[in-house]
Amino acid sequence: MEFTHLLEIVGDEPVFGTDLLLAGDVDADDVRRQLSRWVNAGRLYQLRRGLYALAPPFRRARPHPFLVANRLVRGSYVSQQAALAHYGLIPETAPVVTSVTTGRPGRWETPLGVYEYRHVKSGLFFGYRLAEISPGQRAFIATPEKALLDLVHLRAGGDEPAYLAELRLQNLERLDLDALCGLAEQAASPKLQRAAAIVAGLAHIEDEEYEEL
Repeated sequence: MEFTHLLEIVGDEPVFGTDLLLAGDVDADDVRRQLSRWVNAGRLYQLRRGLYALAPPFRRARPHPFLVANRLVRGSYVSQQAALAHYGLIPETAPVVTSVTTGRPGRWETPLGVYEYRHVKSGLFFGYRLAEISPGQRAFIATPEKALLDLVHLRAGGDEPAYLAELRLQNLERLDLDALCGLAEQAASPKLQRAAAIVAGLAHIEDEEYEEL
């Protein structure tokens, strides 16, 4: 396979798997050897076994980190600090994209960033949606409310007022407080219910301070 042929097949795909290249009458071993050569030549990034992205200047669009996160581990959604920063609810950007999965936890260090996966029970795997996170790119991401509750759930002491204050939550008017409390009740978790009540109180304080201005 020539590299120009690869570009024709991949097209605008920001991330692609070898399954896209092995359809039809092709020599699978030859394709894999060629992919390895292109990785070594700096034309491709290998994200994990069987998953690749074009390197600049050959790519047409930079893969969004949330899309990469979804593709690295199927059956996961982006959550916690990465999602909260995406929604503007915390001031810092997240250096690591953390996702939630019912599968095994893990960590992937790739040329396109670092990705972590935290395990939750299937009963807590809800509160996410498929959203356009970049032109032409969509990914599964927690709602703002669920991203916050996932963070609380997966951190020891996550429901403590000191920790929630440490997050420096902002723009709390973007949170649906009824949805936040509803998700905490759906999880049947006293810890999440306590955290939801504290965050609701912080939101009311922020609202009052805004009105005074």
